[in-house]
Amino acid sequence: MSHNHEPENSHSLHPDSLGLEPGKRVQGTALLAILVASIMIVLKGGAWVLTGSVALLGSFLDSIMDLSLSVMNFFAIRHAQTPADEEHRFGHGKAEALAALAQGAMLSLAALFLVYESVQAFRAPQVLAESGIGIVVIAISIGLTFALVVVQRRVAKATNSVAIHADSAHYAGDLYMNMGVLGALVLSGPFGFVYADPVLGVFVAGLLAKSAWQVFAAAADQLMDSELEDETREKIKQIILSHPDVLGLHDLRTRRAGLSSFIQCHIELDGSMTLNQAHKISDKVEAMVVQAFPGAEVLVHQDPEGHEELTDLQQS
Repeated sequence: MSHNHEPENSHSLHPDSLGLEPGKRVQGTALLAILVASIMIVLKGGAWVLTGSVALLGSFLDSIMDLSLSVMNFFAIRHAQTPADEEHRFGHGKAEALAALAQGAMLSLAALFLVYESVQAFRAPQVLAESGIGIVVIAISIGLTFALVVVQRRVAKATNSVAIHADSAHYAGDLYMNMGVLGALVLSGPFGFVYADPVLGVFVAGLLAKSAWQVFAAAADQLMDSELEDETREKIKQIILSHPDVLGLHDLRTRRAGLSSFIQCHIELDGSMTLNQAHKISDKVEAMVVQAFPGAEVLVHQDPEGHEELTDLQQS
């Protein structure tokens, strides 16, 4: 017999320590990324016109890409949080993973673009003009980006949002990129080392490629319904087996989509108990798991103790 119980408020997102629901916190973080990217486009665009730096041009174009990705990310997150409907019984959480795939692709293109621009700079090196303005602008960009990445990582850790994690990964790449551009501006301007621009461009391209791989991996895990982390699964087992009437546990299956986790398993009970007793125990077990994992959807199937071994013998 299969039983799917949804305790009251099991689907609601519980407020965090700031008094915000995870869904609203994720959306707010996505909006913050849009604001930061917009500010950096204005600053870097003006600085590039004045300096003519190839590295700064790459950073400027990267910020344009950041803005487009952050806007897409925001709408993907909103769509992912819409309730389940008749056509999407498990909700729309995988919209986040699809957005993350697009971000990974754009990160890869940015890495290739930087390699191309670096090769061009190697062929025609030049001392940068007005590098002081560029240095100030990039220093401001580093401060803004660092603050954004700190916020994004905290929110991603608290909510398990793969879209925010992906956004954080590419902004972290931007942080390294901005540091590289800053170094290039200092070395190519005040110190006259004309090859600093392309050398640092290649280095940053490698960092972006690494971030792209991490984003692809995280998105693929959700799209392929990978199991939750081993320590999380172990915690779920301990919670379920802590109920005094649960004699065993098997077929634990878990996955994540967006902000939602899905947990299902078979629990083994005394075969002589009534259906009503088994139902109450199942309800309690599900409530215990939901309490530890707010917003999770839990499905528990009851088996009499030893049923799994008996089934295996019959099949063999």
